[in-house]
Amino acid sequence: MAYDTLHSRLRGPIAKSLSTELGIRNPNALPGIEKVVVNVGINKSRMDSKEMREYVADCLMKITGQKPIMTRARKAISNFKTREGLVVGAVVTLRGKNMEQFLDRLISYVLPRIRDFRGLPRKLDGHGNYAIGIRDHSIFPEVPPPDAKQIFGMQIQITTTADTDDHAMALLKQVGIPFRPEKKVDPKEEQRRLDVQRAKEAAEKAASPAEPNSASPAEASGTEEKKDQSSVEENAEKPDTP
Repeated sequence: MAYDTLHSRLRGPIAKSLSTELGIRNPNALPGIEKVVVNVGINKSRMDSKEMREYVADCLMKITGQKPIMTRARKAISNFKTREGLVVGAVVTLRGKNMEQFLDRLISYVLPRIRDFRGLPRKLDGHGNYAIGIRDHSIFPEVPPPDAKQIFGMQIQITTTADTDDHAMALLKQVGIPFRPEKKVDPKEEQRRLDVQRAKEAAEKAASPAEPNSASPAEASGTEEKKDQSSVEENAEKPDTP
């Protein structure tokens, strides 16, 4: 049986499943993947190294199949010891079949090679986009560990046409992104946790010392009026001296 590529699945079973799940009949209105951006930041201690820049560019070309664009600092920042025009990283923007082939390799081969891999976080950016952080570029088969001169990380940004995170999550699940399983909350455990928290708060409140009684402003003003009235009565009872 031939392997179905991501290109064929996006236009076949994935589109059909998304249409049923999201209730969208128009295939052109279904969410899709617009582009994938692979970004590498070069350590500031190696920015001036021509060998390091060439190595990063060569690895990115092997991994993505596209020549990267070197990103440069737009202005000098003394705190970061960067000057204007200094190379600070490399970026590749993938679209079309190159993007689909890259995602296919990433999902089916690269991510499972991560040691103790338990799935990716389920957090999106609120606009239907998702970012994946890779710490070691040598997990890609194009750059095996024996050939890795220097280890560097990268960020993979997946931009979708989805309007909401829910639609984007449905799309990425159908594509095959291995997300972590959702944590199921047991109602009994949640109720027990709330009871313990309330009991703790009640105990703290009972243990706190009681504040001394203080008269309210109205009571204080009434007391002052009574004192003034009593002093007036005392003065009235005293006979006038000649």
